Amino acid sequence: MVRDLSEGNPFKLLWLYSLPLIGSVIFQQMYNMADTVIAGRAIDDFALAAVGASYPVTMIFTAVALGCNLGCSVVVSRFFGQKHYTEVRESVSTIIISVLVLGAVMTGIGIGIGSPVMKLLQTPESIMEDALAYLYIYIGGFLFVLLYNVCTGIYTALGDSLTPFFFLVASSLGNIGLDLLFVLAFGMGVAGLAWATFICQGIAAVLCMLALLLRMRKLGGDRKPRLFSKAILARMCSVAIPSILQQSFISVGNLFIQALVNGHGELVLAGYTAAIKLNTFFLTTLTTVTGAMSSYTAQNLGARKPERLRIGLGACCTVCAAMVVPFTVFYLAFPQAALLLFTQDVAGEAMTTGVEFLRMVVPFYAVVSLKMLCDAVMRGSERMTAFMITTLFDLVIRVVLCFVFDLGMGMGSSGLWLSWPIGWSAATALSVVLCLFVGPRNLIAISKVKEKNIS
Repeated sequence: MVRDLSEGNPFKLLWLYSLPLIGSVIFQQMYNMADTVIAGRAIDDFALAAVGASYPVTMIFTAVALGCNLGCSVVVSRFFGQKHYTEVRESVSTIIISVLVLGAVMTGIGIGIGSPVMKLLQTPESIMEDALAYLYIYIGGFLFVLLYNVCTGIYTALGDSLTPFFFLVASSLGNIGLDLLFVLAFGMGVAGLAWATFICQGIAAVLCMLALLLRMRKLGGDRKPRLFSKAILARMCSVAIPSILQQSFISVGNLFIQALVNGHGELVLAGYTAAIKLNTFFLTTLTTVTGAMSSYTAQNLGARKPERLRIGLGACCTVCAAMVVPFTVFYLAFPQAALLLFTQDVAGEAMTTGVEFLRMVVPFYAVVSLKMLCDAVMRGSERMTAFMITTLFDLVIRVVLCFVFDLGMGMGSSGLWLSWPIGWSAATALSVVLCLFVGPRNLIAISKVKEKNIS
């Protein structure tokens, strides 16, 4: 269902819009975590470490997919808010053609650099073979990952958060089923986990694209849409490229951190892998929910209703709070129970490492949620320079502190985890200032229009 976010009560709109997004991201994380859970529980901690070792590399590719998702979503949201439906249809066809080319190029690059990068990261030899097998199968299916992400970005731009949810539920359940079949019944090990993801992601991506193309035929417009528009592609790139760079810089920074973690051995790596999966579960959920604020911002600016933004920001804060509180309470009160999803090491080094990470990082979830919400407003208003500055600020602080605490001060793995809350806190302060007060399109300035006609 297409939903106009520039009309109606912002609290009601954003909650109704966000609920399917929350459901979607939960299933998305089930989808992503299934490999890690089954690797650690059904195989062993070395399989868990192998999946974890390839994770920072796969995140570089995921960064490209997420950046494209953001670029597509913001531009399509703006056209949709302006009621320019022909441009919406042109955007969709332009996006699909572009990502098919980009996906093929990225796959070739990934296959070429996979092994050298894993060696550069000092991946332990005991898990290298499984880690490379998982990585190469993932890269082979990257086109599907990219296609699925841009299609869901377009759906959310149109105010439809329900359709992607249905695709994701089916895909997630299918992935878990195939994981169990390939590992337990066929004994395919780590490679079986990757093949299950490849198959289910491919089916979901193709079906999602076909459903979207059918939706576009019904949308209408004032003229026949062009199949490809260089102007629209350029506009999307102006948003997508900074987003891709931002996500990629994060992933590259995580590669440096991963190299430091790898130096502490397989069991610390296994514990870190389990904890970082739990952390990513929360952050991805939060990113998806704050993405609603990006679409809301873009649609309302497109409809020339900036007075609705401050109320929308308050509404989205309540949605974020509903996510932060349960995650924080569960991870802090029951860290061992959460980590046991991934590892059988009940009292060993892997468990100790994971618990330590959670206890140092989780108390700052409320802080980082505020940063991500401000970032979402800046993305929706196409303030990409400010958006990139806050993200790179966080990343640089975390990477530098990891090296200082671990290698310079000899704090070991504890120093690595400490860099997260420090980086988050500093970047959040900067993000709030840039979003609310700095620049000609800051939230305070563009929202000074008298708030009216908000029912």
